Order: sequence, then structure tokens, then C-alpha cells
Amino acid sequence: MSDIPPTSNKTDKRNGIEVDVRALRDLYRALDAHSESAAMAAIAELHPADAADVIEQLSSAQIRALARLIPVVFSGEILSELPDDVCETVVEELNARQIADAIGKLESDDALHLVEELDEGLRAEVLDEVTPKDRAAFENSLLFEEDSVGRLMQRELVALPLFYSAAQTIDSIRNAAADDIPESFYELYVVDPGFHPVGRVGLVALLRAQRNANLEEVMIPLQVTVSQNMDKEDAAYLFEKYDLPSAPVVDEAGRLVGMITVDDMVKVMHDEHTEDLLALAGVSEAGLGDTVWDVVQSRSPWLLVNLVTAIMASFVISLFDQTMERVIALAILMPIVASMGGNGATQGLTVVVRALAVRKITSANARRVIRREMLAGFVHGLIFAIIVGLITWVWFGSLTLAWVIFFAMIVNHFVAGLAGVLVPLGLKRLGADPAVASTVFVTTVTDVVGFFIFLGLAALVLV
Repeated sequence: MSDIPPTSNKTDKRNGIEVDVRALRDLYRALDAHSESAAMAAIAELHPADAADVIEQLSSAQIRALARLIPVVFSGEILSELPDDVCETVVEELNARQIADAIGKLESDDALHLVEELDEGLRAEVLDEVTPKDRAAFENSLLFEEDSVGRLMQRELVALPLFYSAAQTIDSIRNAAADDIPESFYELYVVDPGFHPVGRVGLVALLRAQRNANLEEVMIPLQVTVSQNMDKEDAAYLFEKYDLPSAPVVDEAGRLVGMITVDDMVKVMHDEHTEDLLALAGVSEAGLGDTVWDVVQSRSPWLLVNLVTAIMASFVISLFDQTMERVIALAILMPIVASMGGNGATQGLTVVVRALAVRKITSANARRVIRREMLAGFVHGLIFAIIVGLITWVWFGSLTLAWVIFFAMIVNHFVAGLAGVLVPLGLKRLGADPAVASTVFVTTVTDVVGFFIFLGLAALVLV
């Protein structure tokens, strides 16, 4: 069915990469033999995250075969660890009852993530299989925008009134039903009679408090509450800024309806940073199970845009074809000007896009950032203009040609620094994602300006 990975030299270890390689090899063999027991044994002892890593290495056909062979292996914990494209492949092979059983063992936020990935028909079947309480919670959460906190929050939490003592609080947590409190949590919330959160109490502080001390005496006033309609990326920014382990989620009336925890925010930050990084290159993430056609479909549109911009640059070059025919050295040196400007612009662009993502650039400091990148571009241009000018003089023996490329390098680096900051800021101002479209515009600017300045000066001075 597939090539079997080579045996590790340290297969006696039962953790880390060695276990994954060994488990993957055993799983390949089990699938080839259609052995249910062998396939189960291959991943039975792995942590759900490690098992998900192993399953992700399989092809789409192998993943489908595994889901048909032993559907029971796809517990809620493993499904929640799988990438969305792999999870989608798996659930297509499971029935509604199997999916409902899997999500029934998860906390509400993880369960909702699986439910929202289902197509509408299968989702309706799965919701028919869960309890009425869970169904109502899922349907309510699905009403929120996809990237909102309302989709991300978990409804299990510990919230108690101001007058509860430390002893009463501990007893209340101990006696609560398992479905009513999170599997793990770091702090509980103190609420007023209207169920508005007013403070938080860390578990360490609770255990150290005197038994008769009221929560009002122990609590720390809330710094941050998160609206259920807030964008999850904005919530992640608050977690990073205030070093929060968790945060209460409130509705429009300020009543406590759920909470989000730092593990969810780490995933949000990772996903957002990955998305921005891929967008800068004009590509989407390719899963290990993606086909050649999937990759071609995702990347072709941006390559088409790059083709259009390349034609624009070529048109500028064609305006000076006679100049280039007379001075052949221009064709040799021309790529240096455009390439250096493009690289300089990309460096500034990457810094600015990252700063925008973490909200470090505001209207108060935008001018300072623009001025810094302009001056940095000018200084870079001056440094490399001297180097390239000297090389050109020695190489071609023409002081005039050296001066042409000297000035062209300075101008193009200055423009590159300016474009690297103004393009993403402008796109952000217009409501577009600067990570997605900036690279195309910046590259076009540096290519067109670089070719035009270099060949234009050459036409004026050399011909």
C-alpha cells in the first residue's frame, strides 16, 4: 500500500519520534494485511496527539481504509488533534452515531470545533444523536460568526457568588457533576447576583485561603472580560498582552456565558501566524494527504497574478530595447537592481505585516515607522550602490555605467523601503488583509521602478 519507514536504531524508546516511526511502520503493515487488531495495537498506547501525528502521515486512501477498518480508534481526543482536512476525510467514513459518541466525551469547545467542520447534512444527523442539552448548546454556538469568541468558548466553568467561603467553594467543586465543570481549569470566577463576573480566584489562592474566608476577600478584580462577539484574534491579543491563563466570556448584557483558556489562544496564535506566513508567499497550507491537483488549484491564482506583474515589468524593459541593444552590459546588470530592491522591500514588508498582526503599529507611531523604513532603505541603497558601482567599474571599465547603477540602486532601495511599509498600511486601511496581497504589489513596484530608473538613466547618459 505504501513504503514502510525504515526501522529506527532506537526502537526501544517509547516516546518521541522513535515511537511515531515505529507506530507508523506497524500501521502500514496492519493496513496492508487488513488486520483490525494489529492496526489497533499500533496506536493504542500513544497519546492522542501522537496518534494524530501518525495518522496524518497516511495518504487519504489509507486514512479512509483505517476509518473503515477500526472506526472506534477515532475517539474525540484523536479527532480533535487531527488537522481539519484529515478530520474531514475521517468523518466521511463514520456514521452519525459514531461521531456523536466521539464528541460526547469532549469539552464543549472541542466538540463544537468538530461539529462545525461537518457538512450540513451530516451535522443535522449528528445533532439528532446528541442529548437535547448538547444540541441546544451547539445550535446556539453555531449562530456566532466563524472567527468569533462565541464559537471558541467552552461553556463548562466554575462560577460562584461573592459570599461563598473557601470551604463552601471547594465542597461545591468536589460535589459538582462531571459535565458541569471543565476537565482542567486554572481559576474560578466570582459573580454578582446578576451573574456578572466581578473577580477571579486562582486555584492556588483558593487552597491557601482560610476556610471561612469569603471569595470577595480572596478574589482579584477582573482586568479583562471578553465579549462572545469579539474576534478570536483580538482575544488572543488580550491574552498575550495581559498574560492571562483564562478569561470570562460575557454576553451583550455582561452576564457570564463561558470562558476561553490559554491553550485555545495558543492554537489561535499559531493558526494566525501560519496563515500570515503562507499568505506572504501567496500559498495555502498543503496537507500531507493533498493531491497534486489540490496543490495546483491553491497556488495557480497567485502565480497568474505574478505573471501579470511580470508582464508589466517586461513592458517597461521593452521601452528601452534600443538602449539595451547598444549597451549589452545593461542586460547583465539589470537583474541586480530589481532583485536587491525586491529583497529589501520584502524584509521591510515582513516586519510591518508582523507588527500589524500583533497590533504594534498604531496611528500614533505609523509616521515614525514610515520614516524609519524610508531612511533604512536609503542607507541600504547607499551601501550597496557603492559596492555594485565599484564592481561595475572594474568589470566593464565604464565609470559612467558605474554612476548609472549607483544612482539606480539608491533610488530603488529608497522606493523599496517606502513600498514595504506603505503598501501593507494602505491595504490595512482599506480593510484588506496585508499579508495576502502586499507581496504582489511590493514586488511590482520594485521591479517596475528598478527597471525604469536604471534603463531610463542609461538611455539619458549612455546613448
